[in-house]
Amino acid sequence: MFHKSNSSQFNDHLVQEAKGLELLRETIQKHQVPYLGIPNIESVTDEQLVLQKVNGSSWNPQLMKQLGEGLAHLHKIKAPHYGLDEDNYIGLNPQVNGHFDHWGKFFVEQRLLYQTNLIKDQKVKRMLEEPILERKDILETWLNRHCIHASLVHGDLWSGNVLFDDQGPWLIDPAVYYGDREVDLAMTEMFGGFSESFYDRYDSVYPRTNAYPQKKVIYNLYHYLNHYNLFGGAYLQSCRNLIDQIQHHLY
Repeated sequence: MFHKSNSSQFNDHLVQEAKGLELLRETIQKHQVPYLGIPNIESVTDEQLVLQKVNGSSWNPQLMKQLGEGLAHLHKIKAPHYGLDEDNYIGLNPQVNGHFDHWGKFFVEQRLLYQTNLIKDQKVKRMLEEPILERKDILETWLNRHCIHASLVHGDLWSGNVLFDDQGPWLIDPAVYYGDREVDLAMTEMFGGFSESFYDRYDSVYPRTNAYPQKKVIYNLYHYLNHYNLFGGAYLQSCRNLIDQIQHHLY
């Protein structure tokens, strides 16, 4: 068994993580999504989450292909709305959800502007928030136009949240909601660790859109803002660079 303690200030942090794992599992099982494993939840309380232990090993091209194919099939499943019934967490910060009919409005308000609102340094807050507010309507409209449908997304898909063993890939530590599937693809590129075989297989099942290169900038801004709020100034320049791209190179 794998025991995980609640290191956050939020009592329901592990409970929401467990709910995210169960939603992924239920969706994968209901729609017979291939390859993707979700560790069994043995127990969960405010203090501790006990999971099935996955004895992870290093990836190889075949395992990366399985991950790409499984994720693409998961993303193909259409959901009726954007967001989620309950709020959850992205890392150690809250992630606010709710039900939305429009993807652009959801992402700009509940993701980007929620994060800028957490910034305590007022000068930094203005610097990062004002360009988003100035382009809010354009951003929302553009994102709506380039989102095909709502999909269940992992929400925090960096390489540390994927394990591999001889059964295939396993997903852990989700921050689930229903959104544009390409938020997951964008985050895989933030810190690397996913091979070309992953992207090739994903695209063979469910090709990324032509707007993906531009969307990647907007979607990863959310995670860089979150990292700035969690870890401080080392991430500020990355936030500024992405804001600059949105200001000068998009739309």
